[in-house]
Amino acid sequence: MQLRLRRFLLTKSVPLAISRGTTAAVEHLLVCLEHDGLTGIGETGGFDTGHRSYNTDTIAVELEALTPQLVGLSPEPLQTLEHLLALLSPPARCGFDLALHDLWGKRLNQPLHRLWGLDPSACVATSVTLGLGTPEAVLARLERWWLQLPATRIKLKLGSPAGIAHDLALLAAVATAIEQRRQHTGSDCELQVDANGGWDLATARAMLEPLEQAGVLLLEQPLPPLLDSKLDTAGFLALHGLSPLHLVADESCWNLADLLRLAPCVDGINIKLLKSGGLSEALLLAQTARRLGLGVMLGCYSDSALLNGAAAQLLPLVTWPDLDSHLNLVNDPFQGLPLAGDVLTPPAGPGLGINFGIAMGQESC
Repeated sequence: MQLRLRRFLLTKSVPLAISRGTTAAVEHLLVCLEHDGLTGIGETGGFDTGHRSYNTDTIAVELEALTPQLVGLSPEPLQTLEHLLALLSPPARCGFDLALHDLWGKRLNQPLHRLWGLDPSACVATSVTLGLGTPEAVLARLERWWLQLPATRIKLKLGSPAGIAHDLALLAAVATAIEQRRQHTGSDCELQVDANGGWDLATARAMLEPLEQAGVLLLEQPLPPLLDSKLDTAGFLALHGLSPLHLVADESCWNLADLLRLAPCVDGINIKLLKSGGLSEALLLAQTARRLGLGVMLGCYSDSALLNGAAAQLLPLVTWPDLDSHLNLVNDPFQGLPLAGDVLTPPAGPGLGINFGIAMGQESC
């Protein structure tokens, strides 16, 4: 196998502000893996969850160091490469894992969801994200989403550094806008809230009643994620069952061990490929969560249609899709992720099913 990397810039149409800061653009890595005349592609990049942080330069160094070890190796069977994957950080592993899966599907000339026996007709609408800001700016962003697609699922970011009063103002404004739209058009919208770890326990408890009254369906990562797993679990336990909202773990849930410790005190988990280290662990997480009776959210960071298209192969297993980052890009370098209304479905092409767009060029690998 031969591995090559290429850097590319992703610029948001609308910068996204969350409790930890604002993102307007990111640099990601295209991972190209060649073997026997075929090329598999993957995407990776740095991210920060508040308690763990990875940068794109370090990820590139990891993958470049892996390159000499691939000489003479075959991409299949995947099990024989587990020792190499295990040495990588989650985002580095993700880029390599996606390229391996893309090669596998291309060799068999089948999309991954078909090889896994998943049903694309089971897919449901993705949520779209409203970042932090003034109520006026957040409502303007909501209207912009509604001009772009039906947007029947809205995810509102809270946990504002400005405090609970600002969160309550945003919540009231968005809930009112959704109700007005329902009255005028008959269209219902589901409202979700993601605090991105921006609340302490007292604030989270105080927010439960207003969230319920506003018709919020689920609350994602209300408390900061902690490296101490016992303390991290205890935070969710202190909130679980206090309201009818679904309680979902995101930054606290990276792998199967996290899922198993959190399962008794959450209603769902948010799987992101950069956190899980790619599709191998993500598929295991989704299937296990469903067996345990938990809802599955499938999320993203500032990702292109390549990373989101890879994640989309899992959409038939997902309760709450949240793959909207590529819909907020100025010039997405990739194409091939189907969207009908606000329902994403797994790409039908072999492997990941994602192709290079004009912005990336034809000689990308």
